[in-house]
Amino acid sequence: MNLKTKYKKLKRSEKIINVFIKYGLGYLIDRSKLKLLYKIKKNPDDFEAISLPERISLSLEELGPTFIKFGQILSMRPDFLPSVLIKELEKLQDEVPAFDSYHAREIVEQELGMNIEKLFKEFEEIPIASASLSQVHRAVLPNGDIVAVKIQRPDIKETIELDLEILKDLMGFMDRRLGNNWVYHPQLIIKEFKKAIQKEIDFTNEAQNHEKFRINFKDISYIKIPKIYWDMTTKKVLTMEFIEGVKINEITSPEYIDIFDPKEVARRGAYIILKQVFEDGFFHADPHPANIFILPPATIAMLDVGQVGYVDENIIRNGAKLLQAMMDKDLDQSMQCLKDLGILGKDFNEILLRQDFTELIESYVGIPLKDIEVKKFAQDTIEVMVHHNLVLPSNLALMIKALSMAETTGRQLDPDFNIVTIGKPFITKIVNGRFSPDQLLKKGNIFVKDSIGFIEKLPRDLTDTIKKLLEGKLKFIFENKELEKLTGEINRSAKSISLSIVIASLIIGSSLIMLLNTGPIIFGYPIQGVIGYIIAVFLSFILTIILISKKGK
Repeated sequence: MNLKTKYKKLKRSEKIINVFIKYGLGYLIDRSKLKLLYKIKKNPDDFEAISLPERISLSLEELGPTFIKFGQILSMRPDFLPSVLIKELEKLQDEVPAFDSYHAREIVEQELGMNIEKLFKEFEEIPIASASLSQVHRAVLPNGDIVAVKIQRPDIKETIELDLEILKDLMGFMDRRLGNNWVYHPQLIIKEFKKAIQKEIDFTNEAQNHEKFRINFKDISYIKIPKIYWDMTTKKVLTMEFIEGVKINEITSPEYIDIFDPKEVARRGAYIILKQVFEDGFFHADPHPANIFILPPATIAMLDVGQVGYVDENIIRNGAKLLQAMMDKDLDQSMQCLKDLGILGKDFNEILLRQDFTELIESYVGIPLKDIEVKKFAQDTIEVMVHHNLVLPSNLALMIKALSMAETTGRQLDPDFNIVTIGKPFITKIVNGRFSPDQLLKKGNIFVKDSIGFIEKLPRDLTDTIKKLLEGKLKFIFENKELEKLTGEINRSAKSISLSIVIASLIIGSSLIMLLNTGPIIFGYPIQGVIGYIIAVFLSFILTIILISKKGK
């Protein structure tokens, strides 16, 4: 770190200290490093009426873009902070004063390499939205398309990097000071925040997210994803289709009573997030009302997709199984799912954890499914995990938060809304292991490749064996009493090889039928191909039993 950067860090640290002390948070400061700056200030006495979570939220808001975004990202990790603080951080508004339009034009011209008058037929000087990392201007392209131009704040990347250094020092001090009495992992908080913020300040990531969502929802007419203008998009400028709508939390206002259908919006919104999580494995991690616009009567537009999450088959399958196991009061299955999800570390007391989970499960006994709140259920579960010093995988935490936000919004739109009821078919499908024809085809193709490899090697291996036998290089050493056992072993091996060839032939033939797409159709695929796959799976089970039996003997 050079002298200029050190000076900037000192001045910024002084600003942070002043704000913390202003809100009665001086005890968070490492006095050993900032003793002089700390001495000249006094803690105020007028914050006794304001709760600690409120003071923390107010201080982050005053400290500007990095700290506002820090609070917002933390609010999405209920396993990192106490629930009372999470609740307050959720209120942080991502609305800060706009920066000068002169700087906005300058950034656009530098990034796109052309005068703004040539880039746009019209460019509105006053932004239509201003957030912690960027602001958005409405513009018209030369061909008449109306677009939204998202422009990154000047020098925001440098500001974030400097603030990250200070936050790292602050969290390091808290870690040392609080030690084992604090179970929320300060250093891990900074690591997760750094990873999230670095992705978000590169607008090409957001543009790619839009394209992925466009592909995933191409067959659903009531979802609208803005078109991206890639030739006018860089790391600092994002140009997309302009969509005019109403924020999802405003459609219940009296002025819109005959324009929107809130109940249908709630149902569609829940289906959208459930599909993203349980089918696509790629979801909008921050679906709060400012990011979701509604077009009459119930079309949903996703606007800001800078924060996304990914879940693989393991998380989807075991997450669904965990929910089902807890509903079924199956404690053993619940523990197994926690292990499979990678939540259980080395240092935990399994007996005490089982006791706490038993109490948690029992507290929901007798409550009808329609009355269970995902948000509260997830919060209670996470509190048990935190108590035992367990940490959720980051994307699992984001998934829980996204589902909780969808539930909260849905209940605001429709008092009878229940996301558990809507989500149960998704969970049942995953728990019961039912795969779509596409998934079966994918798994079948993998098996085909493995089988073809086996068949390709089989003639060569047999040829080598026969050659060695003719040359006298292959010898069998056995006693007469083992002759019967050896004969049986050869017979079983021959049956296994024959059955493997039959299975491979069935799969290859079925795959060819699928590719040619001929004959009667079922589930969108030729019925002969589907039947071939089913027979191959059945024979595979028989082969597995033979091999297990062989191994046991």
